[in-house]
Amino acid sequence: MNLALFDLDHTLLPIDSDHTWGAFCIAEGLVDPVEHQRRNDEFAGHYRAGTLDIHAYVAFAMQVAAKAGAHQAAQMHAKYMRDWILPAIKPVAVDLVKSHQEAGDTCIIITATNEFVTREIANAFGVEHLIAVNLERDADGHVTNAISGLPSFQGGKVTRMEQWLSERGLTWADVPKSTFYSDSMNDLPLLERVTHPVATNPDERLRAIAVQRQWRILDLFQS
Repeated sequence: MNLALFDLDHTLLPIDSDHTWGAFCIAEGLVDPVEHQRRNDEFAGHYRAGTLDIHAYVAFAMQVAAKAGAHQAAQMHAKYMRDWILPAIKPVAVDLVKSHQEAGDTCIIITATNEFVTREIANAFGVEHLIAVNLERDADGHVTNAISGLPSFQGGKVTRMEQWLSERGLTWADVPKSTFYSDSMNDLPLLERVTHPVATNPDERLRAIAVQRQWRILDLFQS
């Protein structure tokens, strides 16, 4: 099995789907616009700096969906997908995924964004396998704003990937070639674990490391 692993935000998407969900909630009048924008931007800054408290962020980011019933939350997400996400998906990113699928690689989106936001985005890219931040469920099976298990964030992406392999009776030794595309320094642990790291639309710090280590650099969205 050869693996093609993809981060999502600013890698396959030119936007941050988590931050954009917050913008959607503001635009729909579901939250206080000033305070929500302030906190959304603050959390985004901590993510870029590598100092994000992901439990605090998920508690904040998922509060609207958690309070809504399952039907209402699904309706909100469908509108978010239609108006905010689908217009942002670029053919070049879809083609990148397809190139690996056509080569017979097993494709996985592995993201620090939660499952509620990202499952339908993975479907839009035609990717079955999604490793995202899992959410606890209430008695009715609806998502809450608390994380379940280990979040797929920073070094947690390596552990979650190893769990995914173990569930299939595999280890890294059974993967001759593993490629990981990511834009972020937060993903350095998994970039260092795969056989073919690709710094994709990299932030400044990751670009510097990629140059130093002679990793492939892919500026996917350059016109």
